[in-house]
Amino acid sequence: MIIVHHLNNSRSQRVLWMLEELELPYEIRRYERLRNMLAPPELKRVHPLGKSPVIEDEGRVIAESGAIVEYLVNKAGGRFGPPDADDGMLRYRQFLHYAEGSLMPPLLVALVLSKIPIMGRIAMKRIQPMIDVHLDFVEGALKERQWFAGDDISAADIMMSFPLEAARARAGLERSRPKTVAWLTRIQSRPAYKRALKAGGPYAYG
Repeated sequence: MIIVHHLNNSRSQRVLWMLEELELPYEIRRYERLRNMLAPPELKRVHPLGKSPVIEDEGRVIAESGAIVEYLVNKAGGRFGPPDADDGMLRYRQFLHYAEGSLMPPLLVALVLSKIPIMGRIAMKRIQPMIDVHLDFVEGALKERQWFAGDDISAADIMMSFPLEAARARAGLERSRPKTVAWLTRIQSRPAYKRALKAGGPYAYG
């Protein structure tokens, strides 16, 4: 059985969602953030980085959301993997990596700035235009199709869920981006998503 080392209000929520979609059996080991929002030191006993998500399966310890998602796609025989068409496969790979490689970093900066009263608000005026470029790019991609890679939901959508949920909570995603808001409504209406929320416990972005 897959063990998920699950940190509250973190990227590990989307791992639970994917496991529910794939109907793979799993067990949750829970961790709570410290007051400074960092992960507790107990996670370093699982993986040297001391971060979540981390899964254990068949003697392997796997970190990094993208690597975990790809591992689960393979374990499930390709379900939630890329479309067969070349263009769909390219979009799949692009958004699978874009979620953490490009979209999430400025959102993390925004989170840090939100903790700094006056100077944070001033600095945010420079960061927000950078975030808006990404959110407009995402909106444009979803004007062409309902899902990021093609006609059906895939692991690319799973990966995009956390940064876009975070963007709605703290980066003005809902301003003139109806396609992205509709996509968020679709994913959060899925039975597997709801089961994952129940399994994972309180989640600030759901």
